[in-house]
This record gives sequence, C-alpha cells and structure tokens, in this order.
Amino acid sequence: MERPAAPESRPRRRDRHGRGLRGPLAPPQVPMSLSRSEMFDDYVRESVERLERRWPQLAEVEFAVQDVPGPLPGEPEPDPTDARADDVPLGRVIAASQGRPDRIVVFRRPVETRAKGRDERAALVHEVVVEQVAELLGVDPDEIDPGPDAT
Repeated sequence: MERPAAPESRPRRRDRHGRGLRGPLAPPQVPMSLSRSEMFDDYVRESVERLERRWPQLAEVEFAVQDVPGPLPGEPEPDPTDARADDVPLGRVIAASQGRPDRIVVFRRPVETRAKGRDERAALVHEVVVEQVAELLGVDPDEIDPGPDAT
C-alpha cells in the first residue's frame, strides 16, 4: 500500500512535539559550556598571566597549545614502537629564529591523560608552563614560581 505524499506547502521541523526547538545545554558564561580544549587554553592563559606579573620579560614570549607533540622541522619522525608514556613531552621551548620570538608550547593530550580532575589538570598545566619558562630563562623552576609555601 502506498503512502500519500506529504503536502509540500508545510516545511518539516524538528519541533515535532510542540515543545520548541532545542537550545544550548548550558549558557555561554557557565564553565560547562566550554570545550575541553577551550578550558585547557584558559588554564595556560591564567598560568602565563600569573607568571608575567613577576617576570615582565615573558611578554615577549609566544605561548601556544598543541594537541600532541610532533617533530620539529628537520627532525626525523620518531619510531612509534620505541615510544613509552614517560618519553612523551608535556611541553617544549622553541628558540627564537628568523624574526619569530621564543615560543613555549604546551601539549594538551599528554597533560590531560596524566591529570584526573579539573584542579589537578590546572596545577599540572601551571607546573609545565613554569618548567618551560625556567628552561627558557636558564633558571631553577622554584625561582620562577616559588609556590604558595614560599615566604
């Protein structure tokens, strides 16, 4: 038995039960509405702002977030069979070259896999940023950010 054709004059909608169209699950100002990568970017930004107050020369440094580490230009591709979880870097310092400033890159996925919760992830991001800044400036990480215990 054939079905009668739907009338062409009426547009189809997803509002089948008369409750209105679906909206966002959370308003934009709520942290839940941020994606994991946006939250991670915020962690890095907050960490950098915290350090720039104490180290104004960091205003000249470019900070970036990359999902996973990759080889630098000119480096050979690593053999995946040789990789261990301990060998995956959490961040990298890229020295200034060809008119580009010094750059610090934090790798999102390796950091996220090592941190269980939101607070632990934020603390680990800050630790990685502090270590990379210390490497860039050639000083001890405790000198960059002594932490809350220092007087």
